Amino acid sequence: MEIYDHLLDNVKRIHFVGIGGSGMCPLAEILHHDGYEITGSDTAESDTLERIRSYGIPVTMGHKPENVIGADLVVYTAAVKQDNPELVSAREHSIPAIERCVMLGAVTDKFKRSVAVCGTHGKTTTTSMITQIFTMADFDPTAVIGAKLPFIGGNSRCGKSDIIVCEACEYVDSFLHIYPAVSVILNVDEDHLDYFGTLDRIKESFIKFADQTSDTLIVNGDDENTMFCVDGMKEKGKKIVTFGFGENNDFRAVITDEGSVCDSFDILLHNEKIATVNLSVPGKFNVMNALAAAAATVTLGVSPDKAAMALEEFKGAHRRFEILGKPRNITVADDFAHHPTELRATLTTAMKMGYNNVWAVFQPHTFSRTYQFLDEFAEVLSIPDHCILSEILPVRETNIYNIYSKDLAEKIDGCVWFNTFDEIADFVTKKAEPGDLIITIGGGNVYMCAHKILDRLNG
Repeated sequence: MEIYDHLLDNVKRIHFVGIGGSGMCPLAEILHHDGYEITGSDTAESDTLERIRSYGIPVTMGHKPENVIGADLVVYTAAVKQDNPELVSAREHSIPAIERCVMLGAVTDKFKRSVAVCGTHGKTTTTSMITQIFTMADFDPTAVIGAKLPFIGGNSRCGKSDIIVCEACEYVDSFLHIYPAVSVILNVDEDHLDYFGTLDRIKESFIKFADQTSDTLIVNGDDENTMFCVDGMKEKGKKIVTFGFGENNDFRAVITDEGSVCDSFDILLHNEKIATVNLSVPGKFNVMNALAAAAATVTLGVSPDKAAMALEEFKGAHRRFEILGKPRNITVADDFAHHPTELRATLTTAMKMGYNNVWAVFQPHTFSRTYQFLDEFAEVLSIPDHCILSEILPVRETNIYNIYSKDLAEKIDGCVWFNTFDEIADFVTKKAEPGDLIITIGGGNVYMCAHKILDRLNG
């Protein structure tokens, strides 16, 4: 797009405020690979920072005014406030500063075949699957993923082809800074109502995003909201490719073995079988993610057999039903689900996996989401054998809703809640027995609780 034509003109050094963030480090790596001088700052050490430093990129701990001196451009995330010392310093020294989503748009704009994966649920897993397929099929993609993909050893990849795969998030309309050649729309559901307010506003954003896609829309034909958002796009010259379980979809999944933990399914293209996939990750929702990934990659030239082979090798992404350990024959897992739809998929799958008891440890994410979906959360958190809640993670909000975890716990039979992860870890490790599953769930830092549980079980 023309808006990005001159963004990086005369830019040699780029400074990243919060370079260790999951959305920031891939961009830093890609731009470093392209020859730009990269510097960064962050407030806490992490594995990500170790990876960044391994490329020779200097990282300063702490946000300090002097960190941006000499930079030609500053990149920051939406989480960084305008009074951040480095942003203040950038303004004082007339150094341009842009949000991460703008830089993502500029980076993807460099690639002829850009593939953006959006939707309320499943973005990270599907982006990971597409990346793994392209990589194993020797298409040599560049990738920007919202979580670590063990197959590539991180959440980014720098390839030499004209393909980039990126996760496109709808929150605060971030994805409207991307103008991809190909878009994958997984689903359109009510979420981030603190920003959008209504489902109609969410649909409006997805319609804009679909309209910004220059070539092909690969969409969930089973999802009414998604199909509403792409209505009329064919008349605008865009190719529409549908996927789903329904018989009218271009790419269709027919599950052949529902009895096992991980589903096997046939992929049909225009009702003719083109491949069989034996998934290594559980859940019907992952069948849909895998089908979307196959639809995207086969449409772009990967053979169906190679796509199927890569999907069978896919072992999951970080925090997506990730098995962390099995001390004392008690399985400890962690999952990113933080919306009722995602929780239903994760917990329904967990209950089908043959464990004696499923202990779900859920950290509610934001006051607004907990308040707006209180009854829906209560319903899905009644699925497991036992439910334990932490306090609500406020993220970017104040509690104007007067909502607390005890309000949710009161709606779930047998549910208990605690203020701290230490209390939760003590409780669940005393209660769980061999053959049980303990799964921590949430979009915040509840994974820290999972590691406390592991430490106690291993102790």
